[in-house]
Amino acid sequence: MADYSAKCFHRFLRASLGFLLLAQLAQYVPLASAEGHCTWYGVCDAPYNCAYNGTAKPIQEETKWVLEKYCPEYLGGNVCCNDAQLKNFADKIKTAESLVSRCPTCFNNFLKHICAITCSPQQSDFIVAKTVAPNKNGTALNVVELDYYLSATYKEATYNSCKQVQMPSANKLAMDFLCLKYGAQRCTAQRWFEFMGTKGPFVPFQINYIESVPNNNYTLFNPATLPCSVGLTKDTPGCSCLDCDAACPAPRPAPAPPKPFSIHGADGYAVIMAIVFVIFTSLFLSGVYCCNQQENTVDGWRGERRGGGPETSPLHSHRSSVASDNEQEMATNPRSIDQSDGLQEATFFEKLGADTETKLEDFFQWWGYHMASKPWIVLFAGLCVVVGLGHGIYYMQVTTNPVELWASPTSRSRIEREYFDSHFEPFYRTEMVIISSKGLPKIEYTDEFNETTTFGAVFNSTFMVEVFELQKKIMDLGNTSRLENVCFAPLASAINPTVTADKCAIQSVWGWFQNDPDNFDVEDNAYLGKILKCTQNAYDPDCLSTYNGPVLPAVALGGFLAPGEQLTSQSRFHEATALILTFLVNNKHDKAKLGPALEWEKDFITFMTNYTKNEMPAHMDIAYTSERSIEDELYKESQSDVSTILVSYFIMFAYIAISLGRFTTCARLLIDSKVTLGLGGVLIVLASVVCSIGLFGYVGVAATLIIVEVIPFLVLAVGVDNIFILVQTAQREPRRQDETAAQHIGRTLGQVGPSMFLTSISESVCFFLGALSDMPAVRAFALYAAVALLVDFLLQVTCFVALMAVDTERQNANRFDVFCCVQGSKVDMPDAYDGLLYNMFKHVYVPFLMKREVRASVMIIFFAWLCSSVAVAPHIEIGLDQELSMPHDSFQTKYFQHLNKYLNIGPPVYFVVTEGTNGIDYSDKDIQNMICGTRFCNDDSVSMQIYSAYRTQNESYIGQPANSWLDDMFDWSDGDKCCFKYKNGSFCPHDVALQTGSCEACNIPLVPPEQRPSPTDFDRYVSFFLRDNPDNDCPKGGHAAYAQAVNYKTRIINKTESSEVGATYYQTYHTVLKTSSDYYSALKAARNVAANLTYTINSKLKEQGKNTTVNVFPYSVFYVFYEQYLTMWPDTLKSMGISVLSIFIVTFILMGFDLFSALVVVITITMIVVNIGGLMYWWGISLNAVSLVNLVMAVGIAVEFCSHLVHSFSVSPGASRVARAGAALARMGSSVLSGITLTKFGGIIVLATANSQIFQVFYFRMYLGIVLFGAAHGLIFLPVMLSYIGSPVNKQKLANQMQRGKEAVAETSLTRVSGGGPTARLYNFDTLLA
Repeated sequence: MADYSAKCFHRFLRASLGFLLLAQLAQYVPLASAEGHCTWYGVCDAPYNCAYNGTAKPIQEETKWVLEKYCPEYLGGNVCCNDAQLKNFADKIKTAESLVSRCPTCFNNFLKHICAITCSPQQSDFIVAKTVAPNKNGTALNVVELDYYLSATYKEATYNSCKQVQMPSANKLAMDFLCLKYGAQRCTAQRWFEFMGTKGPFVPFQINYIESVPNNNYTLFNPATLPCSVGLTKDTPGCSCLDCDAACPAPRPAPAPPKPFSIHGADGYAVIMAIVFVIFTSLFLSGVYCCNQQENTVDGWRGERRGGGPETSPLHSHRSSVASDNEQEMATNPRSIDQSDGLQEATFFEKLGADTETKLEDFFQWWGYHMASKPWIVLFAGLCVVVGLGHGIYYMQVTTNPVELWASPTSRSRIEREYFDSHFEPFYRTEMVIISSKGLPKIEYTDEFNETTTFGAVFNSTFMVEVFELQKKIMDLGNTSRLENVCFAPLASAINPTVTADKCAIQSVWGWFQNDPDNFDVEDNAYLGKILKCTQNAYDPDCLSTYNGPVLPAVALGGFLAPGEQLTSQSRFHEATALILTFLVNNKHDKAKLGPALEWEKDFITFMTNYTKNEMPAHMDIAYTSERSIEDELYKESQSDVSTILVSYFIMFAYIAISLGRFTTCARLLIDSKVTLGLGGVLIVLASVVCSIGLFGYVGVAATLIIVEVIPFLVLAVGVDNIFILVQTAQREPRRQDETAAQHIGRTLGQVGPSMFLTSISESVCFFLGALSDMPAVRAFALYAAVALLVDFLLQVTCFVALMAVDTERQNANRFDVFCCVQGSKVDMPDAYDGLLYNMFKHVYVPFLMKREVRASVMIIFFAWLCSSVAVAPHIEIGLDQELSMPHDSFQTKYFQHLNKYLNIGPPVYFVVTEGTNGIDYSDKDIQNMICGTRFCNDDSVSMQIYSAYRTQNESYIGQPANSWLDDMFDWSDGDKCCFKYKNGSFCPHDVALQTGSCEACNIPLVPPEQRPSPTDFDRYVSFFLRDNPDNDCPKGGHAAYAQAVNYKTRIINKTESSEVGATYYQTYHTVLKTSSDYYSALKAARNVAANLTYTINSKLKEQGKNTTVNVFPYSVFYVFYEQYLTMWPDTLKSMGISVLSIFIVTFILMGFDLFSALVVVITITMIVVNIGGLMYWWGISLNAVSLVNLVMAVGIAVEFCSHLVHSFSVSPGASRVARAGAALARMGSSVLSGITLTKFGGIIVLATANSQIFQVFYFRMYLGIVLFGAAHGLIFLPVMLSYIGSPVNKQKLANQMQRGKEAVAETSLTRVSGGGPTARLYNFDTLLA
């Protein structure tokens, strides 16, 4: 009981003493306002100030400098703060100063209330110490909570002056850091001051900002403020346009979007072409039905051919049209033999053309005879040449890098890319996983402000945990090469180079939880509150990832923007429909150093492929990619479609082998078939491709997959046509009496050789000139195609002629085809065989087509077709959908689809300022003003112009202001906690200096009025800035943001480091880009901005008398792929123009200087190409490098459809153009249809089944159009056009034909042999050179 009484007494005593102590100290607590009184003075228990209601005291000298710098208005009298308070003030204000000092007006407004609460001698008028507590020793009271009566007008004005201040290194607003809880997006004046008053890491005690006073004892503190556009003095400028909208000039009105060409609301091109069509049709029909057509006759030629002999050749040159057909006529009508004597005198060009034709025929006849005379020697020699050239395939290089395929090494984009990569290292290698949900509901969340927010289904807690597990597995990938060995770690430095996986800059929502599930609070969905906070301000310290950097919500989230909506700070990130994991891997300019990165990427793709197939949850959908994926998939694509290509070629080969033979009787079926010869012809075609690839393998011209896939198709088209022409001519032209097989083959080659030579040379020259293209893929294709076509022609007139001789010998010996050792029964060989298709053309199709009404209808229909194609051609879409470049089942195809659907941030773009022709001195104030974006900088500086472009996003495609290392360098230099050095003067990281105290501050003096380092100090400390990592003590450290952005060279001058800045870049982002048009339009707009920057800087350099010039150019990773589309139409027209012009010139020369024939060929080819353009529009084929290659190829193949018929027409006799056109079509039409048309058609149909989308769109659709359109124009339109405007009969050629006809009648054989050899005139080529 006594013990109990003692305990009660002690308790009562302690309570009594405590009450007496509080009563004693109560005199220090201001209970009401007292004029001239303080609320506190001095520091008790740090960081709390001591309660004090006495009068202000004199300024202490030790910290007077703080008032001079920050609060000069209180220098004239006593203050309510001592040295300790001012030291705390100076220490705490540094963070805010580093963030907003670039706008002095904002900082000055902000300081007003901070200075007042710290030192104002009238504190008691507007400040109340709401809560106090005894200090540790009980001698004073700590003020732990204040009521601050502050005017709403002041708060609003200060907020407005500060809300736009930029933080360039982060491409964020300073308010994102000053208003952390809300971020700049949701911050208001009230919320900003509420956050500043909340006790936390930056505020040691609670401050309650109150906008109304409870009674007349208090007044609202309402200091004067300035708008941000007004300077602090008359001699200083206000804040820059970047930091203050009010300081910006009014933006020029946005130009009206370009209007499509229209006439009275209708498509202008369609209207014009409709008018052209009506005019042409009216004139044409008037000419056809109202005017008497003059028959195209030649004196001395009056009678129609009576015999109408068989078609001896599809192109039926001199001997086929006269020496054979006219033998019968001249034998039965002797008068015609002398008709040539009555011909009018031929012109010079007619004689020249006739002589050219004659010499070509005689040469090919001589050549064919000698090749057929010794076939085995020729074949062996040809095999040696093919093997020798084919060996070059061993040295062949195949280019699969898309950059090297589609961008010329001399193109601007390649040059700028090389400059960027060599100066700053290439852009990071990006590995990305896009994760969306399936079947999960959205989530409702109510925050602390009682606001309900609907989150996307991907924020489901279970779903997010599964995403984290996936992320963790990816981070643990690799054996010899792990993520930490290759990843981009921006805060790693030479001083602390060790990198772990947690230090890698991984962009993932889990970074907001520091990659730790323990921080993921699922109770009451609290984790959603943190996600909401971090999406509003990714730079909140609580949201920084394990690498001590931010996770940008626009990078880590996807699918939160509506179609056409641009990314802004107000974007609804919480509505995201996808989570995105992005792993940044260091890239290297030296590709030999990429081994570890390539190995890790391979492991990554292997893991993701297995995960999506076997481990992926049912409610999850994943698309993924790596930097190497496109090249890998392109290679795999070429392998996957090998079977399709082989089937296509097999069908064509089988058709050729079967259709070359003639089948008259069952007894000779196996004897007269041409399977071996057909396969031999196909092997020659393939051998020409092998020779072309091998030749360029020796030379060192890299091949592409397009070459391997397309050139065999092209060469086969040309080669098959020549094979059919040569074989069918020999079949239809019987061997004459006493004519050997070699002589017969020589005579056949003499007939068709000139036409084969014409088409082959035309196509080769066309492709050689096509190699003038700047696009590597087009140039390589043109070179390989030109050589392959040339070699194919040479092999056909040598080896294939020899094969014909061997096959003829087999046939004459009645041996079976293929099984040549087996001999059939002796059956007489049939006479010349016309064939069903030939007879159908001659007796059915030609008479129908040559009717006047049919011909008129054909002209009108084809001209309408042409006009419609011209009308829609300008509307052909330019570009290449990335999805089309991949197979249907490729993971890369799915990634492209998800990328287009979910990615909501544009690609980064860098505006690079080169080092200048004679260097550029960044320590020079005038140079700095041309670049920077803060006060005193030029209104047209680099930063200001990029910011102006950002303000007109719809025009410039610039989505953010650019970061500026120079601006941050100025702010960093002004920070007391930023620049440190060791005693030997070398760089010391500020965090090391603050932790160890082993380094001394730089104390960089700033030169007024700009408050920048002097030139000497700038050169001295710029490298320090670029090596200093940012943190809360020094947020403007430049290493993380600018380590790769600035080139500099450091040298030692007087034992002190001095750095010279070279090339630099200024990073921003494009707006969200979706289509090809968006991408190349963004490139074009960025180049316009860069051109203005270059002009501005160089103009000012010239004005200042500086002998140097700089170049500013934009760079983004996609530019090199999309630059081609800026000039796609000019490049296409140039390539088409060169190709068509070359064909015109070659045709004009080899057709015997026949202008009419050359023009007809060019007109028809042009129509084919234009109509293919119309097909591209209607069938959704875009114009790009792949389709341009096909268009160039279309020109070459179109020659096959046109030149043979035109050549045949030029040498056909007849009473009129109609008769000559009909005769030419009857002779060559069946070979064109059965040759190139049906052969290609069968092979093309198979391409529709290809797995590759690019095959289906650009090869199947365009190849089908090329063949069908070529056949339609060659077999329908061209004969009709020749019947109207074909070339007149060459009188000299006609005379030569008649003369040869006389010789054919006088001699029973064209090859009268003396002593078993051929006559010299026909077979001795030496006489042709005389």
